[in-house]
Amino acid sequence: METEEKDIQEQNEAREAESKEQEGAQKDAATPETKEGEGTEATEEKPAEESEEEKLKKEVAELNDKYLRTRAEYDNYRRRTAKERQELIKSAGEDVLKGLLPVMDDFERAMVHIGENAEATALKEGVDLIYKKFADFLAKNGVSVIETQGLPLDTNVHEAVAMMPAPTEDMKGKIMDCVEKGYKLGDKVIRFAKVVVCQ
Repeated sequence: METEEKDIQEQNEAREAESKEQEGAQKDAATPETKEGEGTEATEEKPAEESEEEKLKKEVAELNDKYLRTRAEYDNYRRRTAKERQELIKSAGEDVLKGLLPVMDDFERAMVHIGENAEATALKEGVDLIYKKFADFLAKNGVSVIETQGLPLDTNVHEAVAMMPAPTEDMKGKIMDCVEKGYKLGDKVIRFAKVVVCQ
């Protein structure tokens, strides 16, 4: 009996020892899990913080890009409007000056006819004076005569109204005569020169 009791007691002690060992093992196993879990939470927080930081950096970059683009567009707009304003100032009186060109043509015709009459010297001087003042007024306002005589035909400033045979080989493709003077206002052609070209 005593032996059986001892065996039972030993078995109970062994079971208790085993259960204590299992509990210890479970505690040990639980501790690293907690540590790992804590570490995981910390790791999860870091990417969350980093992603937040990255989002803010992207936002700042986008806003900076938008700002730079807007500024560039504004600078382009300012330059364009300044250029348009200058062109408008330059060509403000273009219509008025264009309207005066036929009067200039009439003056030139009158001078040719007065020059043919020897008795009209006083009249010629008066017309010359008015013509010079008129030409000076146009020049001060940026109007200049387009050169034609002996130059090659340039369709940007000349308009060929007639063709004639070239008297010499080197005159081919060049202007022989000017039927009506052409004028520029600054760099802009306000009336094409009507010319006769050698062929």
